[in-house]
Amino acid sequence: MIREIIHDPVFLGQKSTSATPEDLEVAKDLLDTLKHHAEGCVGMAANMIGVSKRIIVFDNEGSYMVMFNPEIVKSSQIYDAEEGCLSLSGIRKTKRFHSIKVQYQNELFQTRLKTFTGWTAQIIQHEIDHCNGILI
Repeated sequence: MIREIIHDPVFLGQKSTSATPEDLEVAKDLLDTLKHHAEGCVGMAANMIGVSKRIIVFDNEGSYMVMFNPEIVKSSQIYDAEEGCLSLSGIRKTKRFHSIKVQYQNELFQTRLKTFTGWTAQIIQHEIDHCNGILI
């Protein structure tokens, strides 16, 4: 189900809690909402649809990926970036890493570890910031 986008910086600024298997429906709604906004959006976190859980979805080089409870465990090659956000107006400057290693759980809540680089890594960092209550 496509959900309404949250724009409240107070809500978005709160840290999200861990996702559980009971949150699978939230992930489906988040993915539906991302696909609906695909023309201007490449990633979303659950708090952007009003659910304060550590769930992100993003365009992973042409196919969508869902992560539950993602954490960056290694990063390298910092650079300056500019990003927009569906929940916030305007473009903002931030720092990102070219390469990140992420520990997360898949839809079966199996723990996985994967390295991402470039644009995909930047998207993931933005969405994990959302989970951590960080607004750029």
